[in-house]
Amino acid sequence: MRICIINGPNLNLLGKREPEVYGSQTFEDYFETLKEKFPNIELSYYQSNIEGELIGKIQEVGFSFDGIILNAGAYTHTSIGLGDAMKAVTTPVIEVHISNTYARESFRHQSYLSGNAKGVILGFGLKSYELAIQSFL
Repeated sequence: MRICIINGPNLNLLGKREPEVYGSQTFEDYFETLKEKFPNIELSYYQSNIEGELIGKIQEVGFSFDGIILNAGAYTHTSIGLGDAMKAVTTPVIEVHISNTYARESFRHQSYLSGNAKGVILGFGLKSYELAIQSFL
Protein backbone atom coordinates (compact mmCIF):
# COMPACT_ATOMS: atom_id res chain seq x y z
CA MET A 1 0.00 0.00 0.00
CA ARG A 2 1.23 3.47 -0.91
CA ILE A 3 -0.03 6.59 0.84
CA CYS A 4 1.13 10.14 0.21
CA ILE A 5 0.81 12.78 2.91
CA ILE A 6 0.53 16.27 1.44
CA ASN A 7 0.82 19.31 3.70
CA GLY A 8 0.06 22.86 2.70
CA PRO A 9 1.13 26.33 3.75
CA ASN A 10 2.93 26.99 7.02
CA LEU A 11 2.94 23.34 8.05
CA ASN A 12 6.69 23.40 7.48
CA LEU A 13 6.73 25.50 10.68
CA LEU A 14 5.26 22.80 12.91
CA GLY A 15 7.16 22.74 16.18
CA LYS A 16 7.75 26.50 15.95
CA ARG A 17 4.40 28.00 14.92
CA GLU A 18 1.77 28.44 17.62
CA PRO A 19 2.79 25.43 19.73
CA GLU A 20 -0.32 25.90 21.88
CA VAL A 21 -2.40 25.01 18.80
CA TYR A 22 -0.09 22.74 16.78
CA GLY A 23 2.26 21.23 19.37
CA SER A 24 6.03 21.35 19.61
CA GLN A 25 7.01 18.44 17.33
CA THR A 26 8.16 18.97 13.75
CA PHE A 27 6.30 17.09 11.07
CA GLU A 28 9.52 15.51 9.87
CA ASP A 29 10.05 13.94 13.31
CA TYR A 30 6.44 12.81 13.46
CA PHE A 31 6.69 11.36 9.94
CA GLU A 32 9.51 9.09 11.13
CA THR A 33 7.21 7.86 13.92
CA LEU A 34 4.49 7.11 11.36
CA LYS A 35 6.91 5.12 9.20
CA GLU A 36 7.93 3.06 12.24
CA LYS A 37 4.31 2.50 13.27
CA PHE A 38 3.25 1.41 9.76
CA PRO A 39 6.26 -0.49 8.35
CA ASN A 40 4.16 -2.33 5.75
CA ILE A 41 2.91 0.89 4.16
CA GLU A 42 5.03 2.94 1.79
CA LEU A 43 4.56 6.45 3.13
CA SER A 44 5.75 9.50 1.26
CA TYR A 45 5.58 13.12 2.34
CA TYR A 46 5.32 16.38 0.44
CA GLN A 47 4.92 19.94 1.71
CA SER A 48 4.53 23.21 -0.17
CA ASN A 49 3.42 26.72 0.60
CA ILE A 50 2.33 27.14 -3.03
CA GLU A 51 -1.20 26.19 -4.08
CA GLY A 52 -0.29 25.16 -7.64
CA GLU A 53 2.44 22.83 -6.40
CA LEU A 54 -0.06 21.11 -4.11
CA ILE A 55 -2.47 20.67 -7.03
CA GLY A 56 0.38 19.26 -9.11
CA LYS A 57 1.28 16.73 -6.42
CA ILE A 58 -2.33 15.57 -6.10
CA GLN A 59 -2.44 15.07 -9.86
CA GLU A 60 0.95 13.29 -9.82
CA VAL A 61 0.01 10.66 -7.21
CA GLY A 62 -3.76 10.67 -7.66
CA PHE A 63 -3.92 7.81 -10.14
CA SER A 64 -1.22 5.49 -8.79
CA PHE A 65 -1.30 5.67 -4.97
CA ASP A 66 -3.76 3.90 -2.69
CA GLY A 67 -4.47 6.98 -0.62
CA ILE A 68 -3.74 10.66 -0.13
CA ILE A 69 -3.81 12.41 3.23
CA LEU A 70 -4.20 16.13 2.64
CA ASN A 71 -3.77 18.90 5.18
CA ALA A 72 -4.17 21.92 2.95
CA GLY A 73 -3.85 24.36 5.86
CA ALA A 74 -5.41 27.73 5.09
CA TYR A 75 -6.01 26.71 1.45
CA THR A 76 -8.80 24.49 2.83
CA HIS A 77 -10.89 27.62 3.22
CA THR A 78 -9.96 29.36 -0.04
CA SER A 79 -8.99 26.90 -2.78
CA ILE A 80 -11.58 25.72 -5.23
CA GLY A 81 -8.65 24.46 -7.33
CA LEU A 82 -7.51 21.98 -4.66
CA GLY A 83 -11.07 20.70 -4.32
CA ASP A 84 -11.28 20.26 -8.08
CA ALA A 85 -7.97 18.38 -8.12
CA MET A 86 -9.26 16.00 -5.44
CA LYS A 87 -12.40 15.40 -7.49
CA ALA A 88 -10.40 14.79 -10.69
CA VAL A 89 -8.23 11.93 -9.37
CA THR A 90 -9.17 8.34 -8.61
CA THR A 91 -7.12 7.96 -5.43
CA PRO A 92 -9.24 8.56 -2.31
CA VAL A 93 -8.29 11.62 -0.26
CA ILE A 94 -8.69 12.06 3.49
CA GLU A 95 -8.80 15.70 4.58
CA VAL A 96 -6.88 16.18 7.83
CA HIS A 97 -6.47 19.07 10.24
CA ILE A 98 -4.37 19.13 13.39
CA SER A 99 -6.66 21.58 15.18
CA ASN A 100 -10.43 21.52 15.48
CA THR A 101 -11.16 24.12 12.84
CA TYR A 102 -14.70 24.56 14.20
CA ALA A 103 -13.31 25.76 17.52
CA ARG A 104 -11.36 28.51 15.77
CA GLU A 105 -12.19 31.61 13.74
CA SER A 106 -15.45 31.42 11.78
CA PHE A 107 -13.71 31.63 8.38
CA ARG A 108 -12.11 28.26 9.20
CA HIS A 109 -15.54 26.60 9.37
CA GLN A 110 -15.79 26.53 5.54
CA SER A 111 -13.93 23.84 3.57
CA TYR A 112 -13.74 23.75 -0.21
CA LEU A 113 -12.25 20.25 0.09
CA SER A 114 -14.58 18.23 2.31
CA GLY A 115 -17.17 17.52 -0.38
CA ASN A 116 -14.52 15.78 -2.47
CA ALA A 117 -12.87 13.87 0.40
CA LYS A 118 -13.46 10.27 1.39
CA GLY A 119 -13.54 11.55 4.96
CA VAL A 120 -12.44 14.37 7.25
CA ILE A 121 -10.42 14.04 10.46
CA LEU A 122 -9.74 17.08 12.60
CA GLY A 123 -8.84 18.13 16.09
CA PHE A 124 -6.69 15.20 17.23
CA GLY A 125 -3.35 16.93 16.87
CA LEU A 126 -0.75 15.07 14.84
CA LYS A 127 -2.61 11.85 15.66
CA SER A 128 -5.10 12.97 12.99
CA TYR A 129 -2.60 11.67 10.40
CA GLU A 130 -2.39 8.27 12.08
CA LEU A 131 -6.17 8.03 12.15
CA ALA A 132 -6.24 8.85 8.43
CA ILE A 133 -3.73 6.08 7.68
CA GLN A 134 -5.84 3.63 9.69
CA SER A 135 -8.88 4.59 7.63
CA PHE A 136 -7.15 3.12 4.55
CA LEU A 137 -6.47 -0.25 6.20
